[in-house]
Amino acid sequence: MFRIIFVLDIFNRTVVHAQGGDRSEYKPVHFSSRICNSSDAKDIVKTVKPREVYIADLNNLENIGKREKNFELIAAVADRAETMLDPGIMKPEDAEDVLEIVHTAILGTETASLETIKELANKYPGRITVSIDKKNGKILTTDPEMPEEPVEIVTMLNELELKDIIILDLDRVGASTGVDSQFLSKIVSISKHNLLLGGGVRNVEDIEALEKIGIKGALVATALHNTSIPLELVQ
Repeated sequence: MFRIIFVLDIFNRTVVHAQGGDRSEYKPVHFSSRICNSSDAKDIVKTVKPREVYIADLNNLENIGKREKNFELIAAVADRAETMLDPGIMKPEDAEDVLEIVHTAILGTETASLETIKELANKYPGRITVSIDKKNGKILTTDPEMPEEPVEIVTMLNELELKDIIILDLDRVGASTGVDSQFLSKIVSISKHNLLLGGGVRNVEDIEALEKIGIKGALVATALHNTSIPLELVQ
């Protein structure tokens, strides 16, 4: 079954509408949503009733070490839905408290080095998802050992026991620009892991196109909030 994963971007305990990757411009999600009248994560999850939730802890992605702002709220969400969390993990010890409250920790190339990814994948087999973060056509990373091309990264990750790999295109997040089927088909052809897409998914037709090329799931927020994708598909 194709997985549609409900995205919650949390900043200062508030769910915000992520659009275009410029986090300073994100506004509380209920201002633009047709499905909720609150930007409180607990209220939204109670209303939407998603099977799976992806949470980006934007405080920690912007400023490492600010977990006290959102972790209690994230734990409450994880009580209601299967939850994966990107809290800006930089080093292996950063994952310990994450995996106490959610099943799956996300290691994004934006913050985690290859060494950290390998160490945590070996320590927590099947509980680590790697997010390959792209912006302006380039991989976001501070690790000089990280390959520049997604194909090279995916090939290296084939050696690890991961839960999933996310292709996260920050330029397409919240922009409803559609999906790059040619690029994704190439990634699917070389990956041994289930691939999820974040960014650009507009509607049911996009989901059908992703399923046809072998993508196993999509991270979706905007298309659910504007009702282009019906809520029952995420429930």
